[in-house]
Amino acid sequence: MLKGKRALVTGATAGLGLAVAESLAGAGANIILHDLVEPKATADQLQSRFDVEVTSVAADLSQRASIEAMMADLLGLGAIDILVNNAVVRHFAPVEDFAPERWDEALAVNLSAPFHLIRLALPAMKARNWGRIINMASIYSTRAVAERIDYVTTKTAILGMTRAVAIETATSGITCNAISPGTLPSPAIQRKIASIAADEGRAVDETTRDYLAARQPSGRFIGMESVGAMVVFLSSPAGQDITGATLPIDGGWAAA
Repeated sequence: MLKGKRALVTGATAGLGLAVAESLAGAGANIILHDLVEPKATADQLQSRFDVEVTSVAADLSQRASIEAMMADLLGLGAIDILVNNAVVRHFAPVEDFAPERWDEALAVNLSAPFHLIRLALPAMKARNWGRIINMASIYSTRAVAERIDYVTTKTAILGMTRAVAIETATSGITCNAISPGTLPSPAIQRKIASIAADEGRAVDETTRDYLAARQPSGRFIGMESVGAMVVFLSSPAGQDITGATLPIDGGWAAA
């Protein structure tokens, strides 16, 4: 389906980024795995499993110069057909205690980095009259939660970026969409649930059930492979007329 396409997935050593990369590789795309530390071993495993070309790269997405250097190297080898802006940082603190340097880091990684990656990838996409840009949003793009002002703010803003890029590229063969997952079984969430269980003297399984029941009517974690499948669909010919959209994968949370 995506044979010959070249996909860059940021923040892809593990978790959701890796799941998305696996789904794209399974559809035949060649993969560029990015993270703060080069995920060389992960890239080798992915290439062996799916028999596609997999490249690993490292870049500090909080630094524009680092982004520009990485993209210059990658674009020197050819266009990036599919860009998945997945990398994210998040911190937990009340607004009045939120460290300013953490705020600046979140704006840089969660919002400015997608902008720079998009602006640098677009010329080659336009030259080929084809491209797919997928920004990873969140259920918290449309609602708030306490002590996570960086995450709520940047994930809300990414929806505006998605719409703006979609309008500018609507006649160019390029689409730009956002995917809005609910609660994924990420390491950060697993640690949070374990911490709640320890504080309350409860079993982790019981705490997990209550944590999810308070959020997702489905009562279960969102499957990372489901998010990966949506990325593949949006990247396929069937996704050519979907642009500027925010697609929820949240177990009914937004509808509740």
